[in-house]
Amino acid sequence: MKRNYEVVYIFESALEEAAVNERLTRFHALLGEGVTPTVNHWGKRQLATPIGRHQTGYYVVSQFEAEPGVLPEFERAIKLEDGVIRSLTVVIEGEPPKPIPVVAAVEEEE
Repeated sequence: MKRNYEVVYIFESALEEAAVNERLTRFHALLGEGVTPTVNHWGKRQLATPIGRHQTGYYVVSQFEAEPGVLPEFERAIKLEDGVIRSLTVVIEGEPPKPIPVVAAVEEEE
């Protein structure tokens, strides 16, 4: 049974966008045929806390639907890649919660 996943990658900020895209293509090829991830480049940002010698990183968020059995090799490939500072893979379950308007939240408290 396929599940929805979201992966946040933090690449070294010294990498060019073409190099990042090449790595993403290699990672996503491990997910199997027919898997077309949605990729959102956030660009270079300052890290909240330094990771090793890195002060900034290039953020990319990817969403896809895949079989759970392909994830161990996928995550292993990410961990072995030198250009990736950090990554996080999560399962997306159900619909995302709808934001509560601030005015409605204040009225409920009264």
